[in-house]
Amino acid sequence: MKFPVLAVALACAALINAPVTAATPTEATEIVTAQGFSPERLKRLDAAIDEQIAGKQLAGGVMVVMRDGKPVVFKAYGQRDVENARPMRTDTIFRIASMSKALTTVAAMILYEEGRFLLKDPVARYLPAFANLQVALPGGGTEKPRRALTIHDLLTHTAGMSYGPGPAKAAYDAAGMKDWYLVGNDETLSAWTDRFAALPLQSQPGDQFIYGYATDVLGRLVEVVSGQSLDQFIKARITDPLRMPDTGFAVPPEKVARLANVYGLEGGQLKLMETSDKSDFVNGPHKLMSGGAGMLSTAGDYTRFLQMLLNKGELDGVRILAPMTVALMTSDHLADKSRGDADGFGLGFWVNVRRGGFKELGSEGAFGWGSAYFPQYTVDPKERLIILLMTQLRPAGSSTLHLRVRTLTYQALIN
Repeated sequence: MKFPVLAVALACAALINAPVTAATPTEATEIVTAQGFSPERLKRLDAAIDEQIAGKQLAGGVMVVMRDGKPVVFKAYGQRDVENARPMRTDTIFRIASMSKALTTVAAMILYEEGRFLLKDPVARYLPAFANLQVALPGGGTEKPRRALTIHDLLTHTAGMSYGPGPAKAAYDAAGMKDWYLVGNDETLSAWTDRFAALPLQSQPGDQFIYGYATDVLGRLVEVVSGQSLDQFIKARITDPLRMPDTGFAVPPEKVARLANVYGLEGGQLKLMETSDKSDFVNGPHKLMSGGAGMLSTAGDYTRFLQMLLNKGELDGVRILAPMTVALMTSDHLADKSRGDADGFGLGFWVNVRRGGFKELGSEGAFGWGSAYFPQYTVDPKERLIILLMTQLRPAGSSTLHLRVRTLTYQALIN
């Protein structure tokens, strides 16, 4: 395996702010073995990523594997800017799209722990624009909701809010519900939420798992309940306490060079889709904060967030959530209504209820999610394990690398 000499040292520096100390290849191998992994089997993970880059199916990425809070893999592959031959680095900044949802969910659960609301509370109690909802019917027309839309519905994506598909698609299209979260949008989250509340739901509250804008509405609820803008609340209550300096809703000018380009697969060919300097996440004005899809982060930052969840709400002496709250979030709430990579859904991510629920390798109780830009994370409490791939590939064509890295990690875990 291509063990980088400073892999472990850099991982410690980025993830736990420890001093950089050089590690020899032999020492790196010994550390991997001590964490229960087979160095020989772990070569398959490197090989799969390198193969995609060599075949021009991926520009580059950062791979993280952590066990017991210690780095097994923390490595950059390929390039963040192919055209200018700029290598990928472990501190590269990525658009994380739907991986923003976990941060917004944690923000809401912080307020829940403070007694500001109950999960069964009607959304309209805090966001009055949702007081007169209608539900679209498949054959046309609308009907009244059979029960109130609740905060729990928002958290579990059973709120009848899609990203467009469904019986209310024409209303969504007419309202311009497409890529609204980009920072070039001149609308505030407050104004967008009021406008969105006027659209029919795609299904009755609680009836179906429908992935979509529910977490963005949740972000507005965080603003109303806390009295702070969503970006300010997440910074003050999550990213600053956890020492995640590169996670937020926009890239400041001094960090633009670290933002990766976006590439995509079209006709099987890798093409440049967006350069870092022309990204909407760089150029303002930045008014609309999407809690569902509008954030950026680094591999090191996001791993610290995931480690906090794995530690049942605490990291480095900083407690964000209580253990019982994390247990609630990572329990299955939907049973046979769930959709996605596993057989259950919690509050903010899929949850693997039973071995075989993935239909791939994985433990009971593991949870995770991914991003439209191709990153993917898995947190496995049973194995005390974090698996994270960060990259920028949209559209991803038929690539399954973001899912295969999970299998390639698990198969190397032998103790």
